[in-house]
Amino acid sequence: MHFREYPPQSPTNPNAMSYRDACVAGSFGIPFAEFSFGDEPHQSIAIYPAKKPSGPVLAFLHGGGWTNGYKETMAFMAPALHAHGITFASLGYRLAPEHVFPAGYEDCAHGIGVLYENVAAFGSDPTKLVLGGHSSGGHYAALLGVRSDWQMPLGLPADVIKGCLPISGTYRFGVGSGFAMRPRFLGPEDSGNEEHASPLKNIKNLPAFLVGWGENDWEHLIRQSEEFVQTLLKRGADVTSVVLPGCDHFGASLAAGEVDGAWVQLAAEFIHRVTEMAK
Repeated sequence: MHFREYPPQSPTNPNAMSYRDACVAGSFGIPFAEFSFGDEPHQSIAIYPAKKPSGPVLAFLHGGGWTNGYKETMAFMAPALHAHGITFASLGYRLAPEHVFPAGYEDCAHGIGVLYENVAAFGSDPTKLVLGGHSSGGHYAALLGVRSDWQMPLGLPADVIKGCLPISGTYRFGVGSGFAMRPRFLGPEDSGNEEHASPLKNIKNLPAFLVGWGENDWEHLIRQSEEFVQTLLKRGADVTSVVLPGCDHFGASLAAGEVDGAWVQLAAEFIHRVTEMAK
């Protein structure tokens, strides 16, 4: 889709404007196949097939503070992953404040189901699917990774997610989480969604994790990322962490598209390892 075809979103944070422009420029002209799974335009996925697929598929969730973002702006990541034979897919989801939790989370789950059903037609293997995301997308990716109650209702294998790669994600809400304001996507204050939406409070499943964040990321996200890694390790999970040197919150996302960058190299090794282990 073109951006003009989407419904209006909340105004973009001025600090994110240059990042958004870089994503748009880097994603321009990269071809994809599109699939919808609902009536709202954001309920759709874009598949960017590798020219020489080796099997694995990375499903990725865009950021935007749960209120902004488009699946098409993550396409800049595809070429670097294609070089490793990894097919890339970008998943859209409904946004706040019009749609509050768990609407966007449920959309991400449905998008994974659509990807699972369709990716074989592009030469990749649905049993080699991993999930990632940046910022709010990293939050949704982590939550889907640790929860075990969404796969069966969608007719998906319990281990459909072989690995999870959140970048600069949020892992805990509520008191002490570090947010200056309560995120609007959580809905009413009496909803209990601070707990329901917190990956750190919902660990039931343990796929392998590659947890990344920027060296100069937002302080509360650095603390949360470190806490998440330590908690997963204590639970016995297969966890790798990477601090992206010199990157702020937005730079950490852009680093995921650098062909020779640290994240791409580590992610490619991680994805091939965990999908081969799952055979």
